[in-house]
Amino acid sequence: MRALLVSYGSRGDVQPLAGLALRLRDLGVEARVCAPPDEEFAALFAGIGVPLVPFGPSVRGLVTRKGPPADSAAALAAEMVAAHFGPVAAAAEGCDAVLAAGMLPAGVRSVAEKRGVPYVYACYHPFSLPSPHYPPLPRAGRPHPAGAADNRSLWDADAAIMHGLYGAPLNAHRSAAGLPPVDDVCRHAYTGRPWLAADPVLGPWGELPDPDVVQTGAWVLPDDRPLPPELAAFLDAGTPPVYVGFGSMPMSTPDATRTAVEAARALGRRVVVSSGWADRDGVAAGDDCLAVGETNLQALFGRAAAVVHRGGAGTTWTAARAGAPQVVVPQLTDERWWAAQVAELGIGAAEDPAPTFASLSAALGKVLTPGTAARAKAAADTVRTDGAAVAARLLRDLIGT
Repeated sequence: MRALLVSYGSRGDVQPLAGLALRLRDLGVEARVCAPPDEEFAALFAGIGVPLVPFGPSVRGLVTRKGPPADSAAALAAEMVAAHFGPVAAAAEGCDAVLAAGMLPAGVRSVAEKRGVPYVYACYHPFSLPSPHYPPLPRAGRPHPAGAADNRSLWDADAAIMHGLYGAPLNAHRSAAGLPPVDDVCRHAYTGRPWLAADPVLGPWGELPDPDVVQTGAWVLPDDRPLPPELAAFLDAGTPPVYVGFGSMPMSTPDATRTAVEAARALGRRVVVSSGWADRDGVAAGDDCLAVGETNLQALFGRAAAVVHRGGAGTTWTAARAGAPQVVVPQLTDERWWAAQVAELGIGAAEDPAPTFASLSAALGKVLTPGTAARAKAAADTVRTDGAAVAARLLRDLIGT
């Protein structure tokens, strides 16, 4: 048995597929992955022995591009659809099922349809599926329409916008492949029974159980790598540090990392700073501050006094599972939702997207307390770790039907 796993986006959109691929292997299902052509994804899947077929433009090139984007949203949508019918379709040869996640996989269901194999759409956020429980995420330049009566009408308006971007290129490729047109790209891609790969505690789905959504839990890639010697020595040399890392996406305030480091230092805390794709200039190194590259965050967070991050689903889960208090500095709308969840659970604080020294100092002061630490430790025991295994069993059974 063989399954094709497809996702386009940043590391948070792609790495969950690695966790799923390993659990599929345990069940005798060979996984093949389609992901962006960035070097870090090639290294990720090579490290676990899973074949990778790259597609689409470099994500790093898109998120680190200076100035206005060279391509319009419509041009990027057309490029992605063409990639679905090109390298993704080629990668599906010999596969018994196709699973898609990440940025709207407009053409991936068509690939499965043409091959006559099962198709699954999986989402990492409960607020990114058409739902009566949540409104759609506002999109840049496309605010929610005024006077909308309920979440369903908001989703209908959002679906119309996305169909305007993807509908024409998708239906052109479907026609060439001998497939009928679709009149709603989003609902076509999402299917009537999507999977929700989010933790039920951190990302609950409205009033479960819901027969139209299968919540598996988060898909996590176990990380048993030892910490680098320099990092291990730094951790052993003093009190637990504050971790500061904003990942691969640019921040609205370029000096956010430096500001967070200064706030932690002002509270007498040591700091570990993680570098991502975005610039991280201006951070003064010293005996109390260590800069690290890509490393085992599951191990590191277990030894951190607090974690300052932007609120990606994977980082939020990792910090919660490690029992580390969090300060979330969200930049995108979905990250603001995770920040709100962290604050509501009492395991951290939600910061302003453009934090100041004063606001970060206050947020860190709030989470670096015995009460928040105790709640974070208690919540760690409620966070599930079997999401990828649950999804792997469901996909294996789907292939077998």
